Amino acid sequence: MPTLIVFCHLRWDFVFQRPQHLMTRLAEHYNILFVEEPVHHEGQAFLQKTEVAKNITVCRPHTPIQQWGFHDDQLPTLQTLLADLVPQGERPVVWFYTPMALPLLQSFEPSLVIYDCMDELAAFKNPPKQLLQRESALLNIADICFTGGPSLYESKRTRHANAYCFSSSVDAKHFRQALDKSNSHPAQADVAHPRLGFYGVIDERFDTDLIKEVAAARPDWQIVLVGPVVKIDPANLPQGANIHYMGQRTYDELPKFLAGWDVCLLPFALNESTKFISPTKVLEYMAAELPSVSTPITDVKVPYSHVVEIANDAQEFIAACDRMLALDDAQKADLAERMRKVVANTSWDKTANAMHEIIQSTQPSNKAERLNAAKAEVSANDAVEVLPVAANLKTARVTDTPAQAAG
Repeated sequence: MPTLIVFCHLRWDFVFQRPQHLMTRLAEHYNILFVEEPVHHEGQAFLQKTEVAKNITVCRPHTPIQQWGFHDDQLPTLQTLLADLVPQGERPVVWFYTPMALPLLQSFEPSLVIYDCMDELAAFKNPPKQLLQRESALLNIADICFTGGPSLYESKRTRHANAYCFSSSVDAKHFRQALDKSNSHPAQADVAHPRLGFYGVIDERFDTDLIKEVAAARPDWQIVLVGPVVKIDPANLPQGANIHYMGQRTYDELPKFLAGWDVCLLPFALNESTKFISPTKVLEYMAAELPSVSTPITDVKVPYSHVVEIANDAQEFIAACDRMLALDDAQKADLAERMRKVVANTSWDKTANAMHEIIQSTQPSNKAERLNAAKAEVSANDAVEVLPVAANLKTARVTDTPAQAAG
């Protein structure tokens, strides 16, 4: 079974989303080594290996270096830690979710290089200064560029001759568990109806002002928010008797929350960080056959406006929620049928299989030339050599499997 090395800026046990959905399926064809960003650790550097599923090993570097992520200061240590990740002579497929890990490609002799662009990371809060330059280099040397939605595809297709659009998909069977309304999550048992819910990462993409206005305008509506708070100050989150923060929950818990909701929300702010997003949850809400209201995110509005209510401001958002709460049984049945037709056209299984077929049919290019070009392009600071690292580097194997979190 060939090896697939994945470099990802997201931790496997943080939010269960695109990388986890795809890798758990591609593990039928590959031995997957999922390399996370390093964590700070006083003492000897070591590589923690955790087998999280069949053919999937999460590799978490622990280093004494303070800088976070795939920072230049981390790279010499990481190159040494990863030097024995695959046997000498083996040519793995190397898959990037973050261009920041590109200098680590020099540690391997890849058979193929893949860039799965799931977000426009440069538009997020406090991006690394080298990100755009490294992405340009990655696009130049990658054999395949997958994109996470139509907007991202339009952004990348002129920059790569072998680009493909694979929008967020859905595990319909998992989310159809929400159709059993008696299975509502006990954490929301004391929350009255109507319940309007959102799950996902609460960060700069989340419109806190919108939620504040909705909660104030309709104090009888109960707003349930499920997910971790990241990169924003929790003190700035809207508060109120009808706003309920449930914190981070596992992927397996999500259908139980959906089972107790009346309307699902996609309250994304309209800013640079949301310009290219393709929210996974929109199809998951549909699989649960719940009415949804969204701000005008392009990759929601264009393909799904016939099944998702689109609102341009707070007043429209409130009015749309009013309409969804007022649907009678016949209207709900009609909406559910339209949702089922959308969901039937996609699945993570289909997406992973299509990606695998593309990988199998792609002829590798001249890696020696392209890697040399990459070294020149990522700038003098990025052309990192394998440097000696103090102390004996260790590899630790851990057998516990972290919980998979909601996204």
